[in-house]
Amino acid sequence: MRLVVGLGNPGARYARNRHNVGFMAVDLIAQRHGVSSFRSRFKGELAEGVIGGARRLLLKPRTFMNDSGESVAETARFFKISLSEIVVIHDEIDLRPGKLRVKCGGGTAGHNGLRSIDALLG
Repeated sequence: MRLVVGLGNPGARYARNRHNVGFMAVDLIAQRHGVSSFRSRFKGELAEGVIGGARRLLLKPRTFMNDSGESVAETARFFKISLSEIVVIHDEIDLRPGKLRVKCGGGTAGHNGLRSIDALLG
């Protein structure tokens, strides 16, 4: 994994919304690993640091959820990152709050943010 993407919607109005769990998770990862200074790039907020002994990129797209693929695709193209090197953290309406599901590949399960990424990278 070279790129960790947290999905959400921009703006204070959505900051603590369940739909923004991806942003919250990326912020927590950055905090726990001493990754600082997110900067505006590729239609998102991007930070880089060493996590697990390797250089990783953390991305919070600043497009709305349904257009997240724009930010992810621009970042992946610039850094020459393949789809298999990207981890996406997002909400899952089928799970109760506080529950987590980890999966590799598969469909978008109707998630518009994942659809956008798949359409531009898949």
